[in-house]
Amino acid sequence: MNEKEKVDYVFTSESVTEGHPDKVCDQLADGLLDAIIKEDPEARSAIEVTAADGFIHVFGETSTEKRIDYKKIVKDVIREIGYQADELSLDGEFYRMLITMNSQSPDIAMGVVKDEICAGDQGLMFGYATDETPTFMPLPLHLSHQLCMKLAEVRKAGELTYLKPDGKAQVSLGYSKQHKPLSVEAVVVSTQHTEDVDITTLRKDVMTHIIKKVIPHELLTENTQVFINPTGRFVLGGPAADSGLTGRKIIVDTYGSKGRHGGGAFSGKDPTKVDRSGAYLARYIAKNIVAAGIARECEVQVSYAIGVAKPVSFKIDTFNTGKLPDEVLTEIIKALIDMRPGTIIKSFGLRRPIYRQFAVYGHFGREKMMIDGKELNTPWEMKDLVPILEELATDYFKTKGELKDE
Repeated sequence: MNEKEKVDYVFTSESVTEGHPDKVCDQLADGLLDAIIKEDPEARSAIEVTAADGFIHVFGETSTEKRIDYKKIVKDVIREIGYQADELSLDGEFYRMLITMNSQSPDIAMGVVKDEICAGDQGLMFGYATDETPTFMPLPLHLSHQLCMKLAEVRKAGELTYLKPDGKAQVSLGYSKQHKPLSVEAVVVSTQHTEDVDITTLRKDVMTHIIKKVIPHELLTENTQVFINPTGRFVLGGPAADSGLTGRKIIVDTYGSKGRHGGGAFSGKDPTKVDRSGAYLARYIAKNIVAAGIARECEVQVSYAIGVAKPVSFKIDTFNTGKLPDEVLTEIIKALIDMRPGTIIKSFGLRRPIYRQFAVYGHFGREKMMIDGKELNTPWEMKDLVPILEELATDYFKTKGELKDE
């Protein structure tokens, strides 16, 4: 690394595996949401889940009158994650369930369903994109997700039979003053394991089968710090070891803190909740702007009021990387895109059972999704706005003269 490539600052992001207690709850909430939407696409739902030491509580509200087998869905999701029924409690007993789903408040329903679909709550949402990776996601978060996904892959494939579902990964990336990724300064991987494996074997295997398979060789240096199960033991994990709750991993779900967050979680919420649909729209806009080459980095903010269809505010920030002034780009997008919740739902096809698959390893940067066994494009990751933005940018340059300096 020469002097020009000296690390000026370090940025860190983390991810968690599907067996992490909070992510167990997110997957349960979205698995239940998918089941409701499959039976009743117009249903409005807000589902929360808690899990701790052998007890799972599903609660919230829904407008559906369809019969949903909540307990079966909970059991199926837990089994698919990789936990046995006796692994969710400290004493090895089977876990218990409590289901307390209520009808949606008529006051909320009155605000959402008018002449058109309005925002189901007030709130602000952010979308973000960067040209650091081909998926337009921040590299520290991308690598953290990949490490956690690799842990799950080798566990489920039987390559490392002693691995269990719970785990975390964290990547600290060194950047230049020009915000160019230069090197991985530190990697932390903690994985649940069976009682019989020794820590030396585990650390060697994780380094060989996980870290070196995921982290690009050119980003690993002799100074990279690697921490694998730094406490030395991680046998008890998941909800047996720590309580879980929906919505506690919102930074993992979005941009790893590289982009801001409005505070609203996604899992368990139907698409009339703009916490979800508004955030998906904001990501779509930011990604298309960066993919069109109009900016190297872009953050979009949109906000809504309950019972109102049109956003109350909209803003674009390209962090001085844009080829157009931010205020001009903001007006272009406002003229191009209908940001009312009903239009977002229809354009993205959000009344489909697609949500559980995004409840772990992030809602953004994954360009394909599965539905009914078929691989389809993820709607909010599509780049179909790029040709239009390129054309509009060209017209602006012709009218206003030279490009804004990069």
